[in-house]
Amino acid sequence: MTYALFRVLATLTNFYQILIVIWCILTWIPTSGGIVDDIRRVLGSLVQPYLEIFRRLIPPIGGFDFSPVVAIVAINLIMRALAVILLR
Repeated sequence: MTYALFRVLATLTNFYQILIVIWCILTWIPTSGGIVDDIRRVLGSLVQPYLEIFRRLIPPIGGFDFSPVVAIVAINLIMRALAVILLR
């Protein structure tokens, strides 16, 4: 039972990490409306609240925002800790 729960949680966190990466890529594409801008806005509403936690801790360095990288690393560390706890 705990393995199934962990697999579901791992799948959801992997999906969320993919959403973060896609949002980051979409922020590099200049748009003036359209479907890409709509997708970027929806993904931003899903990932930016989580990224804001890390933006408060790590300000942009040289104009680069490293909060997505730190956020993904944090997700991976939490999942590893949960794996140790749940799959013991």
